[in-house]
Amino acid sequence: MKNVHDSYLKARRGKSKKQAIIEFDQKKEENLEQLQKELIEMNYEPKPLKRFIVRDPKTRTIHASKFKDRVVHHMLVNVLEPIFEKIFIFDSYASRKDKGAHLAIERFDRFKRKVSQNGRLVRGGGVAKMKFRVMS
Repeated sequence: MKNVHDSYLKARRGKSKKQAIIEFDQKKEENLEQLQKELIEMNYEPKPLKRFIVRDPKTRTIHASKFKDRVVHHMLVNVLEPIFEKIFIFDSYASRKDKGAHLAIERFDRFKRKVSQNGRLVRGGGVAKMKFRVMS
């Protein structure tokens, strides 16, 4: 039950005023016990995603999970992350603790400086054309 409860706390972090969380919290223990039972009995089924469009500033289509499904997502991460973290290469930065786009850019800059003269392009330095895209 610890993973269920920890995952519930992670899923609700910063969202405690949302209607779905308020409704879930009204019967929190019952809902968490039911979720755990569904998972143990292998009859849990995720709900359809809610689709909406955000314009901030670029237009993106978002598919959002129901709160209960987000709890399950966190449960999976809690179990799988320690397993896979050990086998990821060091320079994998997306969706990892203590990593991210800013560190990836800093690491790239260090490599770029190693093969160039302090960031300037050098013939034969291994960097002829660079394209770097940060995914959001």
